[in-house]
Amino acid sequence: MAKANEILAILKEMLPEVRTELAYENLYQLTVAVVLSAQATDVAVNKATPALFARYPDFTALAQADYDELREMIKTIGLAPTKARNLINLSRKLVSEKGGMIVPDPEYLLTLPGIGRKSANVILSEGFGIPRLAVDTHVARVANRLGLAAATAPARIEAEICALYPPAEWHQLHLRLVLFGRYHCLARKPRCHECKLTAYCQYYTNIAPVE
Repeated sequence: MAKANEILAILKEMLPEVRTELAYENLYQLTVAVVLSAQATDVAVNKATPALFARYPDFTALAQADYDELREMIKTIGLAPTKARNLINLSRKLVSEKGGMIVPDPEYLLTLPGIGRKSANVILSEGFGIPRLAVDTHVARVANRLGLAAATAPARIEAEICALYPPAEWHQLHLRLVLFGRYHCLARKPRCHECKLTAYCQYYTNIAPVE
């Protein structure tokens, strides 16, 4: 526990102010952006969403979207055909069952097309302020390297990290781990020479980086 707290303190020092890099203004936009962000960069999503949000301002409008038109609007994002279909079906389900509103129900969110555990956790924590810790590739990589988790399955990694910290820390910790992984602890050629966490890092200890 002492090690986990020391790591968190250093992450807070390195990344004092953190926020999601997805651009959104409301729960509808957040949900759409999260679905689009699967296996895609936030930069790519943010380039595509302004036109999408202008054309389809809410779930009711998106439920009536033409599939080919929507697919074309998000064609620069990976898996555009699947994501276009998911967004339309997700919107239709919400319009039919929830009055066109996203709801803070973890089990219900997982029934929506295009929403898995990671996406549901992002919507719950970012959108509703409900303590959750989403695990993406960055979080998994950093947690394994720093010894915060030994598992490889995202759900197990989530459980191991959450056991180390109080719920009040989970959302901001998720963001710090994401940003640390995105800009410092890269999958290839991590910037170990500028990192303050090398004393805790199994990657640095076991695979000495070449400067």
